[in-house]
Amino acid sequence: MKKVTLLCGILLALSATVAAAGPGVGLRWTACLSDGGAINRTFACNSNSGTNLLVGTFEMGADLPQVSGNEVVIDLASASNPLPMWWAFKNTGTCRATSLAMNFTYNAAAVNCADWAQAQSAGGIGAYNIGARGPNTARIVAAIAVPSTALMDLLGAQEYFSFNLTINNLKSVGTGSCAGCADPVCIVFNSINLTTPILANNVKLSGPSNGTDGNYCTWQGGGGVSTPGGSGCPQATPTRNATWGQVKSLYH
Repeated sequence: MKKVTLLCGILLALSATVAAAGPGVGLRWTACLSDGGAINRTFACNSNSGTNLLVGTFEMGADLPQVSGNEVVIDLASASNPLPMWWAFKNTGTCRATSLAMNFTYNAAAVNCADWAQAQSAGGIGAYNIGARGPNTARIVAAIAVPSTALMDLLGAQEYFSFNLTINNLKSVGTGSCAGCADPVCIVFNSINLTTPILANNVKLSGPSNGTDGNYCTWQGGGGVSTPGGSGCPQATPTRNATWGQVKSLYH
């Protein structure tokens, strides 16, 4: 308990002020924030089939012309310490190396959020850094872009779809399963940097676009989780600015 409290205190010292309603980011299970996506996902951990879908969105305070890409940072933390093997993704030798993926398939049934890239974006997860903010944490860094011939003029006060994160249920039960599926986890959409051909025009967003809880989701209720920002499942710390080239370099 003392170690968890200490970790919470360290991360709290790095926390940022919650953004006001309007400009910010959204993260929900199954659907966009403004289309009623769920804040919590509960899974009985009794099957190795099926996939869980997280939808990431953003909303700006003003119009932004010629948007070329999104630089995305997502943080997660578990109630158990260290991060459970069920949440060990991407890296060579991890228990569920192939169970996390990103796609940009816009849900045609969406009502209140629009596809910022109009089905022309590509990219993916560049890094999954386990222990980035403490032993019970991981950080996802991703890059998304449209072709140079398809730069987008985006509107303020409109929720835009950016990405889907998929987490499948492989190795949840039975022989060869990875421990920790039932452990509560908090997943925070830390920040998105909207890139343009002119660096000075880039816009970085963080905090909830709904002004309250829109930038995070929970797994199995999220109870007992300490994340950047304090106890429970609060907002995360905005990351350092990085150039588009630095983000793309993660793929090499």
